Amino acid sequence: MPSSHSATVCALAAAAALRDGLNSSTFALSVVLATVVMYDAMGVRQAAGEHAREINEIKKQLGDDDSDNLPEKLGHRPVEVISGALLGILIAWLVNSIAGMPL
Repeated sequence: MPSSHSATVCALAAAAALRDGLNSSTFALSVVLATVVMYDAMGVRQAAGEHAREINEIKKQLGDDDSDNLPEKLGHRPVEVISGALLGILIAWLVNSIAGMPL
C-alpha cells in the first residue's frame, strides 16, 4: 500500500538530515527531489489514470471491447504517499539508530 517512491526519497531526505543536518545543501536538495517525486506520484500520474479510465469508457461505448485498454491505476492516493513518506523516514531513523553512528 505505501508508495515505494515516496518511501525512498523520504528515507534519502531523512538520512541527509541525520548525517549532514537540516541546514545542509544535501538535505535541501533531497527535500526538493522528494517533493517532486511525491507530487508526481499523487498528482500527475493520478490525473493520467483518470484520463485512461475515461478513454477506456469511451472505447467501450464505441464498441471496442479489445483487451488493450489503457492502465487505469497509475498514481497513488494521498494516504499511500503519506504512509510511504512516514515509512521512509522511520527506516532512515532506525538504520541510523541501529548503526549507532551517523549515516
